[in-house]
Amino acid sequence: MSPEEKPYPSPKVAWYAVSVLLIAYTIAFIDRTILSLLVGPIQADLGIGDTAMGLLHGIAFALFYCFLGLPIAWLSDRFSRRWIIAIGMILWSAMTALCGLAKNFTQLFLARMGVGVGEAALSPAAYSMIADLFPPSSLGRAMGVYSSGVFFGAGVAFLVGGFVISLATGGGALWLPLFGELRVWQFVFVIVGLPGVLFALLMLTVPEPERRAKNSGGAKASSSGLITFLRENPKASIGHFLGFALLGVVFNGFVAWGPTQMIRDFGVTASDAGAAFGIGIFICGGGGIILGGLVADKLTQRGYEDAAMRAGIIGGIGLIPTGLAAPLMPDFISSAIAYAAFFLFASFPFGAAAAALQLMTPPGLRAQMSAMYLLVLNLIGIGGGPLLIAAISDYVLSGPASIGTGMAVTAAITTPLGVLTLIATLPAYRLLRARS
Repeated sequence: MSPEEKPYPSPKVAWYAVSVLLIAYTIAFIDRTILSLLVGPIQADLGIGDTAMGLLHGIAFALFYCFLGLPIAWLSDRFSRRWIIAIGMILWSAMTALCGLAKNFTQLFLARMGVGVGEAALSPAAYSMIADLFPPSSLGRAMGVYSSGVFFGAGVAFLVGGFVISLATGGGALWLPLFGELRVWQFVFVIVGLPGVLFALLMLTVPEPERRAKNSGGAKASSSGLITFLRENPKASIGHFLGFALLGVVFNGFVAWGPTQMIRDFGVTASDAGAAFGIGIFICGGGGIILGGLVADKLTQRGYEDAAMRAGIIGGIGLIPTGLAAPLMPDFISSAIAYAAFFLFASFPFGAAAAALQLMTPPGLRAQMSAMYLLVLNLIGIGGGPLLIAAISDYVLSGPASIGTGMAVTAAITTPLGVLTLIATLPAYRLLRARS
């Protein structure tokens, strides 16, 4: 019996694997996002401005995270994906803790680069595994659950980070065994980073699914095969990558600067901003991405070949008004509510985006294609979003006090462009799916 004829793993096995991958992704986003709550203390201790913080949020993490994804995906299409993820998890967790030892901007920049190196191992391998665990009719739901780790992780980062800061603030330097005296922001990095090293062992309990060759079109797991596929399908591939990347600009920029905007505009503490932001992103962000996957599955069951792309467009349309409103609200309470609505729509497209990518890609190229998608998504979204907002605030507007306006301007430019790009891509995507 050929691989494509074999039944998919049992739902119990498949959903257990997704649950563990969700934990891994949640931890990854905690480690990636915690920096957003520490902007003030880091700037005070290291003497750096908003543009430098934009570099730490974006380019420092995104550079190696994006470009190492391709060679790691090449390995994922050939070797054990669960081992690749486990090793990456140990690395990014250790490097997050190492951020807590940084004494200057350069050291923190290099440690953030290390976090990106480790996290590059996760999603290309995870996407490939999930596509081998679930049939197409339920792939959107599974991808949505996995991708919700972004929002659960960010929510936990803000909630726990704010709580830790509230406990530690006021006591000066703190002391940890093996690490010695630490400032509050350094202490937070160490506390959130170290547990991931132990959780990496849980990944080894996940069975490695058999790779399925259905609809491969003869594509081989090679870099030449990937280049051939991209050359033969440029409109669908580039349109998918660029459309979702433009939506990612506003999401990543808002995650990076939202708590700081609340602190500056409303005079609240980091713990208050973290709680408000964390609850909104945890509940609405986590629920929105699962909802997007469910909508994609429903549209698929109704016969839409482009269902996943349509779900992405629906989320992008809702993102336009909420992205404009959230950073410009007049008080803390209305701002927290508006950010919650923003995260519902910001999360909605991305489970569907991952499902759309797997459905249009031959199985032998899925990890590499996922890495190419993540390269574009994160280089533009993570690398560009936080830096673009800071640059608009610093060089176009009136500096730190205008960070909220900079966020709204960024949303007004990038979100409509993303929606229009996805709409323009639908015909090419349908044609590719019809040939699969």
